[in-house]
Amino acid sequence: IIDGNSLVNRAYYAMRNPMITKEGIFTHGIFGFLNMLEKIKRDYEPAYMAIAFDMKAPTFRHKEYDSYKAGRKKMPPELAMQVPLLKDVLSAMNIRQIEIEGFEADDIIGTIAKAAEEQGLEPYIITGDKDELQLATDTTKVIITKKGVSEFDIYDKQAMIEKYGFTPHQFIDFKGLMGDQSDNIPGIPGVGEKTASKLILQFGSIENLLNNIEEITPKGVKTKVEENAQLAVMSKRLATINVNVPLEIDFKQYEIKEPDYEKLIAIYKKLEFNKFLKKLNVSIPDENQSKKIEPVVLKD
Repeated sequence: IIDGNSLVNRAYYAMRNPMITKEGIFTHGIFGFLNMLEKIKRDYEPAYMAIAFDMKAPTFRHKEYDSYKAGRKKMPPELAMQVPLLKDVLSAMNIRQIEIEGFEADDIIGTIAKAAEEQGLEPYIITGDKDELQLATDTTKVIITKKGVSEFDIYDKQAMIEKYGFTPHQFIDFKGLMGDQSDNIPGIPGVGEKTASKLILQFGSIENLLNNIEEITPKGVKTKVEENAQLAVMSKRLATINVNVPLEIDFKQYEIKEPDYEKLIAIYKKLEFNKFLKKLNVSIPDENQSKKIEPVVLKD
């Protein structure tokens, strides 16, 4: 189960030089994404695959907290132009894509992973977003892209306990206390990673922490928790992935299938992806080869 937005972002920023077709289409985000996809298929040999994407529409989190994700940098236009083309490639590959208004890709991923476990499957979640670590279980593994497009860290429940000292479910409380700058989740002002970790290890959850405020030390931390209790509760809600999205899941639709080669070849030619065309045994004249070039600045 792949976090589409996260991986294409990771792929885009991992490529040092832009790839631009003769038509002026930037393609390096798609190219890097497809390389990661090849590695995932090679390393894990999945029988099923689904890719979740975010939508531009506000989610239930935006409705609860107006400033959710406020201040986040907009997707650069050079990447934004690639997302619809990536979706075209994935459609030609017959890979199931899912996006639902009002929910984030994280929620879709969590819902599919839960359903997969209930069907006796072993879900692997591929993302660059550590928020999804809360979805790790004894069965579900969360694979975090670590460096560029080729290195990954893998977490199940035990690996999470070894890394953080607490369970994946408690990772939500951890985020609720320390907040998340990238999503603009406030947390408790002045409580960082170390203090949040210490509090979770001592009290187990935000609810238990708030029921035992008198036991909090030092006094400065106790004061911060007292003054921002409701902020912590709201932050935990914002950080919690919804694993009950109203989504009809038919795993037959997620089965790995043969691509629609005619469509795939056509879009690979448009994107000048000679590496992938050669793998399909399609020969391309040299003059059509994709070039890595710097964007041209036009003068009057």
